[in-house]
Amino acid sequence: MSAYAQLVASLSASDILAKWPDVTPLNKISGVPTSAGSSSATQSSSNDLFNGHDEEQIKLMEELCIVLDNDDKPVGAGTKKLCHIMENIDKGLLHRAFSVFLFNEDGKLLLQQRADEKITFPSMWTNTCCSHPLCVPSELGITKDGEGDHNDLSNAVAGAKNAAQRKLEHELGIPYSDSPLKDFQFLTRIHYKSASGESKWGEHEIDYILILRARNDITIDANYNEVKDFKYVSKDELKEMFEDPELVFTPWFKLICESLLFEWWGNLDNLEPFEDDKVHRLL
Repeated sequence: MSAYAQLVASLSASDILAKWPDVTPLNKISGVPTSAGSSSATQSSSNDLFNGHDEEQIKLMEELCIVLDNDDKPVGAGTKKLCHIMENIDKGLLHRAFSVFLFNEDGKLLLQQRADEKITFPSMWTNTCCSHPLCVPSELGITKDGEGDHNDLSNAVAGAKNAAQRKLEHELGIPYSDSPLKDFQFLTRIHYKSASGESKWGEHEIDYILILRARNDITIDANYNEVKDFKYVSKDELKEMFEDPELVFTPWFKLICESLLFEWWGNLDNLEPFEDDKVHRLL
């Protein structure tokens, strides 16, 4: 286990809340949570962090992610900004994410190239959709009244599927009717950390892997503030893309491809053997 992995594993929920007072504790969240607010130090650094970035993307940095402990147990709500500042990540701050791999009837994978406007990992090619469940009941997998166990994996998976459906529409314009919740298949969870180039941003996530089988003729109406380009590729075409030195891929996509994706791809009609309740640590 790396020193960083040991650090993350050592942080209890109380440690996390003490270390990051801007995280709203889960037991203080009722309905749609609001941020606990930003410290003066965080506020003062915002101008530098956001200097030159797109206004629409800056607004999205106030979305509330699900802050986790090392065992994927929700601790509270932290802004997307808080969760993606590399200084916080280096101290162990962890949040929940999902990655959708949408395959059409021909067995081709829908890729997207992230927009130039994205604050983290701009212009990079990646899987169909990568984002974060919000710290709201539907994406925690519990009821509006707070009923249900937010530590239960099946509830967390249901929340990730709700988030995935929402973001497929937001980023690619794929309507809910073309991405029914029943068609998402959860496989596993990946825990990884990566810096976004030389910037002050990065990712440190437990990533829920969702496979979606879709028709060839689904509607795609890309939001070009989110997505620069998109394309369907076969396995061989993706491997050719990896050989192109002019193309850059997100770190998590490369990690998943190198460790798991191509085996999944060869078994799209029988993915059940690949389902598990583990968190695969790729730190």
